[in-house]
Amino acid sequence: MKNRLNRTEIISKTVKYVRKELLGESSGHDWWHILRVWNNAKHIGKSEKVDMFVVELAALLHDIALYKYLNHPSRTSSARCA
Repeated sequence: MKNRLNRTEIISKTVKYVRKELLGESSGHDWWHILRVWNNAKHIGKSEKVDMFVVELAALLHDIALYKYLNHPSRTSSARCA
């Protein structure tokens, strides 16, 4: 049987990954923005009937694709202003 991460480990590893990827981002979609969104999502989620694992992952990862897309070498500097 393969080693499986539990939800806490997945969140922890996701936090480390996102923080590493976005810590120096200067567009306003940096680690500190993610941290605020994550904390707000956890606060709101406590009063709703939701899967907090999904809420937390969504909050943590919501700008990762944007970050990767905006900083892709094929994008011109003028196209990054979207």
